[in-house]
Amino acid sequence: MRELSEIMDARAIESAIAAIAEGIGSNAGFDPKEVAFLGIRRRGIPLAQRIADRIKDRYKVTPPIGELDITLYRDDLSQKADQPIVGVTRVPYSVDGKILVLVDDVIFTGRTVRAALSALSDYGRPRAVWLAVLIDRGWRELPVHPDFVGMKCETRRDQFVEVKFNEIDREERVALMEVE
Repeated sequence: MRELSEIMDARAIESAIAAIAEGIGSNAGFDPKEVAFLGIRRRGIPLAQRIADRIKDRYKVTPPIGELDITLYRDDLSQKADQPIVGVTRVPYSVDGKILVLVDDVIFTGRTVRAALSALSDYGRPRAVWLAVLIDRGWRELPVHPDFVGMKCETRRDQFVEVKFNEIDREERVALMEVE
């Protein structure tokens, strides 16, 4: 892969996270005692933690955070691998009646979110599910749209948005990539 351009640096990422948290906090129906975060494995997890930290700082309530692995719920599982690697799902709270903020780094076709909603149904029935993403790159194939977006980025279908977080990559940036 070849990098075409840097979309966000560390400062821009933090600014986008602050804007997402502000949007969540000002959304109708928001109750800091009833909100919980669920990060989609992999980079949705540190993003969920950072947004939840902002909510905690502002409202003095620590929202619970979970981790969701969607591997077995993907509609392209047979195309991805003969032996899929299943990660940990950790939902240390009851989702019933909660305002659940589903968090992912990038939204593209909407299929990851569809898989996440299917996986989520195994854990209960939240009062509402809100979707927060750092980058919306367009090209939806399903009627799934995020409620909170850090940045919209026009891409071509054959391009790739690469998000790197310090917690996983020891680097903090978002880049637009091209497959060579």
